[in-house]
Amino acid sequence: MIDSDGYRPNVGIILCNQDRQVFWGRRAGQDSWQFPQGGIRRNEAPVQAMYRELHEETGLRAEHVQLIGCTEGWLRYKLPSSLVRRHSRPVCIGQKQKWFLLRLVGSESAFSLDSNPRPEFDDWRWVEYWLPMREVVYFKRQVYQSALDQLAPLLFGASGREALVMSIDAESPDA
Repeated sequence: MIDSDGYRPNVGIILCNQDRQVFWGRRAGQDSWQFPQGGIRRNEAPVQAMYRELHEETGLRAEHVQLIGCTEGWLRYKLPSSLVRRHSRPVCIGQKQKWFLLRLVGSESAFSLDSNPRPEFDDWRWVEYWLPMREVVYFKRQVYQSALDQLAPLLFGASGREALVMSIDAESPDA
């Protein structure tokens, strides 16, 4: 399902633990890391797609998580021209995403990266909230920053932006 502007509707999932660290998954067979995400099917609401993708990519079900919130509107990113499949119709130039913030309320033993016949991830770890913005593939960075910025106050309160500044300052060579 590609919209008239060439964007595929998609959901992104930021899953945190009680320590406000986030799930960071390594793409199967690659040395790249990302949040769980996936396409929205025809006649599927974004929240339904989110729970389906959560289960497919992590093995977690709705009872293992608490929905904290989601981003407003669609966040978009364009694919690099080398990744655009020009022979496909309609041509997909990127993704438009709704991002969801979830908290793990179940046990980590509920994770199962191989619950899907074609696993998305082959490893995962908990990382500090802002690290993915710096480590994700370059063409997704702006979307990650927007999603993390919008959702930070739901996790950190009004101090969400201050947490970012403190995190960046701690990494500074002058700190």
